[in-house]
Amino acid sequence: MAPEHLAIVFAAFLFAAVVKGTTGLGFSTACLPILAMTIGLKAALPLLIIPSLASNVVVMRDAGHFTETVRRFWPLFLGALPGLAVGLWLLTWVDQAHAGAVLGLVLIGYGAFTLANPHLRLPPRLVRPLAVPTGLLTGTVNGLTGSQVMPVLPYLLALGLDRDRFVQAINCSFTFSSLIMAVGLSRIGLMTVETAVVSAFGLVAVVTGVELGGRLRRRLSPERFRRIVLWLLIALGALLATKPVLLTD
Repeated sequence: MAPEHLAIVFAAFLFAAVVKGTTGLGFSTACLPILAMTIGLKAALPLLIIPSLASNVVVMRDAGHFTETVRRFWPLFLGALPGLAVGLWLLTWVDQAHAGAVLGLVLIGYGAFTLANPHLRLPPRLVRPLAVPTGLLTGTVNGLTGSQVMPVLPYLLALGLDRDRFVQAINCSFTFSSLIMAVGLSRIGLMTVETAVVSAFGLVAVVTGVELGGRLRRRLSPERFRRIVLWLLIALGALLATKPVLLTD
């Protein structure tokens, strides 16, 4: 990678880690739109694997209830497997700008949903039947765009889980998907030794950013900062979504 691209990558990692440390928002969600706008989505996806896995494992260790979560949600996690295969196949076929546009729409949906904060409740009779379709769709979106939050986030929120069980469930989903993504990206030639090295060195920026985010959290309202970041994600999502149109003009 060119030096200016490396600088962009580490700056994006640092920003996303500060957001993670301050508000708890996902590292990949905050990082992806910046990298997709600057170095392209296909170049960005493999760079996120190692930092995302590292942050997820730390959160999973602290949340507890791991065995219980796997037993309860294994259909959701396994449902993502064929979805990831479909999404990665689409990634090799779809133009990069159009894949970025899909990511933009996902970010707009995620930001709007989180800002609205609807109080969803899923009827118990639908929890099991919707697990595999939710995993399948989440995996497809993940494979194509790198985003891991939709629609698994609203599905898990609608179950009324307590905080620790929710955090464990969604981070198990993120971790499983990231491991499969690493394999899939290697198979299609996007995950190389060079990108893995850059991704690993990105952990320095991640650790630094999380520490800065923790300090920032003690000085300002995390909720206000969270809302600012969500509006920023919506704005970046809108830019990504309209980029293919702008390129054809």
